[in-house]
Amino acid sequence: MESPSKKSAHKPAVSSTNRGLTKNTTGVFQPSFSSSSSSSNSFSGVVHKSWIKENTKPSEFRLHSQQRAAQRKLFNTTVAIKFYIIEQHKKQVEKVLKVIEEEEVRMLRREMVPRAQLMPLFDKPFSPQRSTRPLTVPREPSFNMAAFKHDCSCR
Repeated sequence: MESPSKKSAHKPAVSSTNRGLTKNTTGVFQPSFSSSSSSSNSFSGVVHKSWIKENTKPSEFRLHSQQRAAQRKLFNTTVAIKFYIIEQHKKQVEKVLKVIEEEEVRMLRREMVPRAQLMPLFDKPFSPQRSTRPLTVPREPSFNMAAFKHDCSCR
């Protein structure tokens, strides 16, 4: 009996013709119809197609995070545009108000005629006039609080 290491050393090489497949010019294995009787894996009249997948290319895909980032970028730009428009509108309103205020100041200055105040006359002595109103009659305050209450004597 031979040792197992010698058996593996004498294994016959398996070729593609032994499996019933041959390689055509495009590099794809196709079934071969060999009529050799020595092959134990020969076909028995039934044609089998070998389905070998071609190399597939990965399809384009976008992650949801990429879509969300694009939407967020669009949203941020629209918000920035709105803030810019609002700021420009505020600046324009401030300019108009400033122009109106300056025009009002100009009109007030035109209408206002500077007049000097008259000097008081110091050559006549100041004599106050007596008032024509009658004098007030003083009343004495009433400190007796019990007299105002229900006329009851609590002494």
